[in-house]
Amino acid sequence: QVQLVESGGGLVQTGGSLRLSCVASGSIVRVNVMRWYRQAPGKQRELVAAVTVAGRTVYADPVKGRFTASRDNAKNTVYLQMNSLKPEDTAVYYCNAEIFRTTRWVDFWGQGTQVTVSS
Repeated sequence: QVQLVESGGGLVQTGGSLRLSCVASGSIVRVNVMRWYRQAPGKQRELVAAVTVAGRTVYADPVKGRFTASRDNAKNTVYLQMNSLKPEDTAVYYCNAEIFRTTRWVDFWGQGTQVTVSS
């Protein structure tokens, strides 16, 4: 079994900051790309950021310059530092990871953590 567990969500005022964490645990041989997605009410889930094993990152345009993704490979953990938060950042944030198990790569998702930004 493999689990992705997010933490760090909450309620914050406009302009505030939050740091999300996501830990992958279980029968893991190797973790490849780790990603953060978000889904706002009534909207489709969208990619926020991705981090490769080497630490290279990509970001969605709405969060560039405000969010920073990073990871600790030794701990199978990915982080999302969110600064200058806006009400439109309100969403459930999900962690996603490509994980190699016994014979193949499998996509896993966390349960999500709520981020609410008040105006």
